[in-house]
Amino acid sequence: MSTISNEQIIEAIAAKFGDNVKTEGEPYGLLTVETGREQIIDLLSFLKNDATLKFGFLTDITAIHYPEREKAIGVIYHLHSLQNNIRIRIKVFVADGDVHVPTATVLWDGANWMERETYDFFGVDFTGHPDLRRILNVDDMTVFPMRREFPLEDPNRVDKKDYFFGR
Repeated sequence: MSTISNEQIIEAIAAKFGDNVKTEGEPYGLLTVETGREQIIDLLSFLKNDATLKFGFLTDITAIHYPEREKAIGVIYHLHSLQNNIRIRIKVFVADGDVHVPTATVLWDGANWMERETYDFFGVDFTGHPDLRRILNVDDMTVFPMRREFPLEDPNRVDKKDYFFGR
């Protein structure tokens, strides 16, 4: 059981950031907030260093691509307060042509690999990152494989026709 509630976290964030951070909901009890790239480092720093909240553990940084939205690329941060046994998800959305987000390596050294992976798969440029380059894909790759820019399957493939499977 956590020692602080999601409501207390929302109140602390609202007192510090006002309308710059909005609450998206609490799916499965996981508080989810959204902010802009201008406030992300300040918000992460506040959550990490606040004497009550103590979100000192960066669990993950990843991204998501919603091609139908105006701000198509979302960078998602998961933080965990080990002392309070509670988690939070922070989202930052940016336009597809302007995928620059400040680096979180100024707060957590572990963000280095996570940001490199997010760059490698989604093309998010983490401004100020000490070594932003591909980490899992080949260096000369020109696309970002986790973006939804291509159809899932080639419609011209003949080996996947229904008649081959008795349908």
